[in-house]
Amino acid sequence: MLKIRDMSIIITGGCSGLGLGMAKKYSKAGARITICGRREEKVKKAQKELGSNVLSIVADVTKDSDREKIIDSALQHGNKIDVLINNAGNMYRGQIEDLEEQKLLDIFNTNVISGMMLLGKAKKYLAETKGSNIFIGSVHNRRAFPGASPYAATKGALETLTKVLAAELGNKKIRVNCVVPGGVFTEINQRAGLFDDETAKKRLEDMASIHALGRIGTPMEIAEAIEYLICAEWTTGAVLEVDGGLGLGLTNA
Repeated sequence: MLKIRDMSIIITGGCSGLGLGMAKKYSKAGARITICGRREEKVKKAQKELGSNVLSIVADVTKDSDREKIIDSALQHGNKIDVLINNAGNMYRGQIEDLEEQKLLDIFNTNVISGMMLLGKAKKYLAETKGSNIFIGSVHNRRAFPGASPYAATKGALETLTKVLAAELGNKKIRVNCVVPGGVFTEINQRAGLFDDETAKKRLEDMASIHALGRIGTPMEIAEAIEYLICAEWTTGAVLEVDGGLGLGLTNA
């Protein structure tokens, strides 16, 4: 099994939530991390918190020039690319009759297309290191949340891509896997303007009882699972549920 020390890892959306947890854990383990985010103040805050093993850059994964910037920055910071974690994402909710076409296109661009394009740019470097790509799925594809069809559709697409791209890139010794988190507090709903921090956290904590383990998760617990997939040399095409049992459909009846 591989060790994460001295790896060069890209984490998109790495300045908060799950991505920040990954950056903290992997940089402490001795990896060279390149993270990106769209908001300059968040990028600067993350850089101060994370230290010299991490390079934080302002970049928007939906822009091709910024995707080039992410790849170039990782190569300069880490001298190679071992891992691409396609973590950046956004939320769009609404009843089916109220959905707007442009907003649907935007969320598919952010959550699906941008990750595909970034992986395409990283492919030759991942082939050199026999590296891996990680997609971040969602428990929205295990339990149906009314009004969340746009988000669920993008996350379902990532699970399909995991299988297809694992088959496509296997001959280059590039592994492609996916982690499916359960309830973990992040800023995704707040960024989308759906809730403030307090409301979002209470809403999530109210879901604790429908997790089989009786609590919501932490970014570090998701980072642990992703580290396993990064280091597991004979695992590809896997969709790993790390959800405290939320996807089991537990009821209190």
